[in-house]
Amino acid sequence: MLPTEPPAAPHLPALDRRTLFKGGALAAGMLSAPLAAQFGARGFTHGVASGEPSAEGVLLWTRYAAGQDTRLTWEVAESPEFTRAVVGGDVVAGPGSDGCCKPRATGLEPGRWYYYRFTAPDGSHSDIGRTRTLPAGPVDRFRMAVFSCSNLGFGWFNAYRHAAESNDFDLALHLGDYFYEYDPQTYPSADQRVEGRTVWPPSEIVALADYRLRYASYRNDPDLRRLHQSYPMISGWDDHESANDSWEGGAENHQPDSEGPWSARKAAAMRAYREWMPVSDEPWAAYEVGDLATLFRLETRLTARAEQFSVGRILSGQENPQEALAALTAFRDDGYRDSSRELLGMDQQRWLASGLAASKRGGKMWQVLVQQVLMGRLATPPALAEGLPADLPDYVRRRILAGAMAGRAGLPLNMDAWDGYPAARDRVFEAALAADANLVSLAGDTHNAWAFDLDHAGARVGVEFGGQSVTSPGFETYAPYLASGDLERATVAHNPQLKWMDGSRRGYMAVELTPERATSEYRFVSSVRERGAGVAATKRISTTTDRRLDIG
Repeated sequence: MLPTEPPAAPHLPALDRRTLFKGGALAAGMLSAPLAAQFGARGFTHGVASGEPSAEGVLLWTRYAAGQDTRLTWEVAESPEFTRAVVGGDVVAGPGSDGCCKPRATGLEPGRWYYYRFTAPDGSHSDIGRTRTLPAGPVDRFRMAVFSCSNLGFGWFNAYRHAAESNDFDLALHLGDYFYEYDPQTYPSADQRVEGRTVWPPSEIVALADYRLRYASYRNDPDLRRLHQSYPMISGWDDHESANDSWEGGAENHQPDSEGPWSARKAAAMRAYREWMPVSDEPWAAYEVGDLATLFRLETRLTARAEQFSVGRILSGQENPQEALAALTAFRDDGYRDSSRELLGMDQQRWLASGLAASKRGGKMWQVLVQQVLMGRLATPPALAEGLPADLPDYVRRRILAGAMAGRAGLPLNMDAWDGYPAARDRVFEAALAADANLVSLAGDTHNAWAFDLDHAGARVGVEFGGQSVTSPGFETYAPYLASGDLERATVAHNPQLKWMDGSRRGYMAVELTPERATSEYRFVSSVRERGAGVAATKRISTTTDRRLDIG
């Protein structure tokens, strides 16, 4: 067996209630206990994880609850029996970081699978985790499991389970909305909630303690824990790790009068994320995949993003459709193109432009953006506003009519995506063209599956694979009176860059890079309301260095 190939099986405890926590302090019965009761637990409480891989190292994560600073030892080995440690060290876990600790293991070999664990002063061990370094030199194939938008209340994390059990991947990516900040009694609604999917705290999260408890609630899920246990992960936050439609100076779902300063809430959200996730404290980073690709993890939310435009505010006070259309058209020709509006910010933009050029000069075939929101241009088909049923809820009717009118004026569907920041998107595309990059954008956020050809001023820039959600409901809720197939066909027909979409199924993307092709296999689970439901359908879409999609 080649050391760069995954083991035939993960060589980890079987995914069941008896052995999931083997080696840790939690008993199997804790899996069914209310989370609030578990905060009296001591020892290793939430498994292990790894992330931020390079060719010679990886970041390791665990949580150890003791009520005081505790020095743990950690070790990395080539086999799960730990007969010989390759590297090891010690790290302190304490209340100041909610018991979480993140040592970095260095001095490893490139493109290798390793096992790791932590040991407490009393001799107890954490779960055993498996991780992998990035390859160096020639790379024939690299595979990534790509996830986004995982709302625990809407259902079971069957996508995580399938990816962990498939043993197909070198790396996992999470593009954001790892959890949701809402009151779990509000989103999902009572008729949407799945029995047995309890989220803590039972209210919207605002303070540091709230964010920490929400992470603990999600990381109590066995399928998410198994995913982290099986693969290293590169992850970045989107908006719901802080608040809906967040930007540098605020969020749609933040009310300063009742929830305090946005700066305090944002700092709490960022701190909890960096405690509970296997991530560095760097807001953006690049990862080299041998001679094959560079992955650029972007930060599109909290560092420099300008406030989102609002079609509703533009339409406010308009008395008739003609006035409304005129107001939208005037906005399209003026404020919408404001070149000062940022999504990445100047520092990150310069870093990205330099990195794209360096990657291409270094002979890398693919330049991959690991980011949060869609780059492809997307507008609402005006035809969706025709024949609205009389019993359609008023909020849905208003949303569809506003979107259709914006589409008539040449404005996009989603001002929270790159569509709401056209000058910032132009800067990225111009940097990619200047570098002659083979750009592949990976995006989440929308809950739906997409495939775009990206172009700028008539030049081919690259492609975008937009991933469907793990559980959160999709585009079918936007126009529930239409069959999903009709909605998808109308949307593709109306948007020249959009080549394919699926707006009604959940799952994840299996993205494969080779020297010849970049491919996304969209894997759709049969259900999120039934635990253990498997993949029921797939769709493969690829591109070559001609920077055009082959839909297949």
